[in-house]
Amino acid sequence: MIQYIIRRLLAAIPTLLVISFVIFAILDLAPNDPTGNLPMTVPPEVREQIRISLGLDQPMHIRYYKWLVQFFVNEPLNILQHSFGVTIGDAENRTRILSWATRSPVIDLIVERTPQTLWVVGLSFLFGILIAIPIGIVQAYRQYSLFDQIGTFVAMLGFSVPTFFTGVVAIILFSVQLKWFPMIYDTTLEITSWDNFVLQIKQMIMPVTVLAFYQASQLSRFMRAAILDNLNLDYVRTARSKGRSENAVLMIHVLRNSLIPIVTLIALGIPTIFGGAIITEQIFRVNGLGQLLIIAIEGADIPTVQTLTFLFAILIVLFNLIADVLYGMLDPRIRYD
Repeated sequence: MIQYIIRRLLAAIPTLLVISFVIFAILDLAPNDPTGNLPMTVPPEVREQIRISLGLDQPMHIRYYKWLVQFFVNEPLNILQHSFGVTIGDAENRTRILSWATRSPVIDLIVERTPQTLWVVGLSFLFGILIAIPIGIVQAYRQYSLFDQIGTFVAMLGFSVPTFFTGVVAIILFSVQLKWFPMIYDTTLEITSWDNFVLQIKQMIMPVTVLAFYQASQLSRFMRAAILDNLNLDYVRTARSKGRSENAVLMIHVLRNSLIPIVTLIALGIPTIFGGAIITEQIFRVNGLGQLLIIAIEGADIPTVQTLTFLFAILIVLFNLIADVLYGMLDPRIRYD
């Protein structure tokens, strides 16, 4: 197992290098100017000095190499220094990836917004999984029943209707009409009292519910199909003929094999937590990573878009590896020799 993980990690290095070059090259070719938002009164000489200070006067391959060094070397060393007080190398002259819009380090912006995304999008993903798995199991065991038909209708509605529409409907109904929940998510709220804690729960209910409904609708359909595929197989009939209880058959045999395709969906869905539900964060004004990406794209903040996109690619490659390792734990037929 350890050797397999090491081989996969080594194989991921050229993959990530290719992805990083594609992301950097495509965004670098975009006709964007970091001085485009400056007032027209700024002289051309000053604009040129700003471009030179950002390294835009250098060839693309030099800027790409410096960006890789900043991402893989300088930023981890900076995190190590600020988190654990360990200083390696010349910290004062260490260059970092700077945002064109704010002139602040991109990683600092990501660290600031990650907790909001984890709270809202992460909780919705967790609730979606906890809701979808038992519903899918019950639907499979009660195939074509009234519960199965209602669950199928709700699931079809859930992943057919986009989250931005569901979010707007939730705002109109529960915020504007009924006034149960706040319309805009207040990211500056500090939980210093019971009233603030209740307000935090209230403002999280709508975005979490909208995203959890979408996730549960997708996963429940896959869970139902996976359970049905395994219920009538020979190993299940053998377990029943040996006198195993239905709960034991489900938990020990059916569920374990049915979770294999679900693991893939969950593992590939986890990186979207860090990316945030971009549209939903915009609707509810959640100051998370998804909104940061939208603002960076609108403001032509190329370093921020490059860093966020490549970070999401790293997470996808990492959780693909985790999914493959979990396969071996769920299916004993899989060997990593």
